[in-house]
Order: sequence, then C-alpha cells, then structure tokens
Amino acid sequence: MARHTHMAGRPPSQRQLRVGELIRRTLSDVLNRGEVHDPDLNRMSITVGEVRTSPDLRVATAFVLPLGGDNREEALAALRRNRHELRRAVSKALTLKFSPELRFVIDESFDRMDDTRRILGQADVRRDVEAPKSDDDGDDA
Repeated sequence: MARHTHMAGRPPSQRQLRVGELIRRTLSDVLNRGEVHDPDLNRMSITVGEVRTSPDLRVATAFVLPLGGDNREEALAALRRNRHELRRAVSKALTLKFSPELRFVIDESFDRMDDTRRILGQADVRRDVEAPKSDDDGDDA
C-alpha cells in the first residue's frame, strides 16, 4: 500500500511549500528565458502560478496558464512534450536527492477570481455586503 495515501488530508509541510516555490521560480525563469529547445514553447508566455509537491517530493504539479488564458491545450501539450528537458533544468538548479517528476495542469484560480469579482459586483450581492450592521449583533460593549 502506498505510504502517502494517509497524508491526503494533511496540509503541505514547510519543506513541501519551500521546494514547490523553488521549483516554481526555476520553471518560470527557464520558460521566461526560452531555455527549452522548442520554438512552439518559446513563443508562448506562460505563467507558473503554483507548484505543489508530493510529501516525498518525487512529484511536482505545476499550475500554469498561458498569457491571456488562450491556447491552454497547446501550452499544456508543449509543456508535457518538454517535461524531461524542464525536469533536467529544475534538477540542475536545485540540490534535491531526487529530481521530481513534473506534471502540468491548467491553473483555474484566475477563472475563479474573475467569477468571484463578477458575483461581488452584482447589485444584490453588493447591497448585502454593504448592509449596515444592526445594533442587535450580540456584542456587549
């Protein structure tokens, strides 16, 4: 039985967060400088919003989004096609016992933020949020 399955509900450790951020920065730098030998990938501007690592640091999932949110599938395909070269770049930049397997998924958080802004901008929601507090809110001052 896999060891990491019991940790599914736990928040990431400080080490996982730190390594994830280092991988995120490294991937961002490599993509920004166009160090991958793929003209399709180098033509795209891709944001690496977050990298989450598995508890054993052997798998790193990068949440990415092409500039403007267009050509998502094309960007994912290019990243996945070049994952070995990107993995080598990460391994070279970081001193980890194991070079993590890189996985790429579209970062949906920007879409969720837009939806939240749209909802909060609706007149009835704005009215509810801006409603004055009643004097009977239970606070005894």
